[in-house]
Amino acid sequence: MTIHVHLLGDCHLRIWGLTPRQRLERMLRGYPEAQLAEPGQPLPASGEVLLLRADYVYDDRVLQGLMSAKRVALQDPRDGTVVAARADASHWGHEPRLEGAALEGLTLVQPETVAEGLQSELRKSDRPWVAPVTSSNRRRLEKALFNGAYKGVTDFITRWVWPTPARKVTAWCAYLGLKPNHVTALSYVLTVLAGYWFWQGDYGWGLLAGWIMTFLDTVDGKLARVTITSSKFGNLFDHALDLVHPPFWYLAWGVGLGAAWHFETAVNTVIAVIFAGYIAGRLCEGAFRFVAPFSMFIWRPFDSVNRLFTARRNPNLLILTLFWMAGRGDTGLVLVAAWTLVSTLVLAVRLAWGGFLRNRGVQPEPWLSRVDARASSRSTIEKWFAPGMGPADV
Repeated sequence: MTIHVHLLGDCHLRIWGLTPRQRLERMLRGYPEAQLAEPGQPLPASGEVLLLRADYVYDDRVLQGLMSAKRVALQDPRDGTVVAARADASHWGHEPRLEGAALEGLTLVQPETVAEGLQSELRKSDRPWVAPVTSSNRRRLEKALFNGAYKGVTDFITRWVWPTPARKVTAWCAYLGLKPNHVTALSYVLTVLAGYWFWQGDYGWGLLAGWIMTFLDTVDGKLARVTITSSKFGNLFDHALDLVHPPFWYLAWGVGLGAAWHFETAVNTVIAVIFAGYIAGRLCEGAFRFVAPFSMFIWRPFDSVNRLFTARRNPNLLILTLFWMAGRGDTGLVLVAAWTLVSTLVLAVRLAWGGFLRNRGVQPEPWLSRVDARASSRSTIEKWFAPGMGPADV
């Protein structure tokens, strides 16, 4: 079914390099059913019509909800201003308006009415939102949109160390007109350089390249989301690198140790444990999708906390860095192997428990979907992974 979309009004202010109208135009490209009208184009004689104020920024969840809603008028929760409406063309007559008699017969809704707080892809929960773009809140909205693009459940370095510098670098990339794939391409180069230097035993240079790569891995995804430039190729380009390279870094690290360690068999054993543990851990995460349609790491609070420290690239790289600084790169690699094994066993147990519950007729549900975002008193873990507010509240 085609939905005729008309944008009302305009705003020249830019958020992450885009005016609100440009942002909406890019967002609407992701909806095949949406047919965007040209400025000044009259309403169609028949069919569904969606009116959107073009001086507002919309959470994509809200826009998605409006695409499926019927005869609704969306209000800004702050002051009740109607910022969008969806109804049959016959309802509007000849003039698209979001006030007065034009709203009669429409159900007044707010962002939380048409959209859910849980964002499974980003592994977090916050309130859906809309917000006007003004000169006084433009910078706050940019910061809030960046925070909104950040994953809620991830490793502790990405969660607490990278955000502030990543926002500044993302802003710099957007200002220069760099695309997310440009950043990802640089990450590929740094990944290869890090592996090469590890292989040669030049751990200082390798660690420097590796840490910059992990930082840019945060930047490219955020740049894609805040500038609405995500693509299937870009997503595959980025995630293929994330999935493949970590165990090869550890292999290269072990080769670099070879001459100094004098125990080739021991090195091979450690690397074999890392590869086996890494592959098994990824398989456990993937297999959980047969248990429930969401990531294992948002199943229970324990799983979300576990993701902060589980043996993924950043925690393992920190182990290697600390022990290299102490002059014990060999011990660091052994600890990476041990931590990988322990983490994989934890994932396997969680997978088995989820499968057991499902076989008993208990359908697993993500704990974030049960968090009350408006509760005045919440646990520390809830504050970590469920901020309780949308970008408009920042």
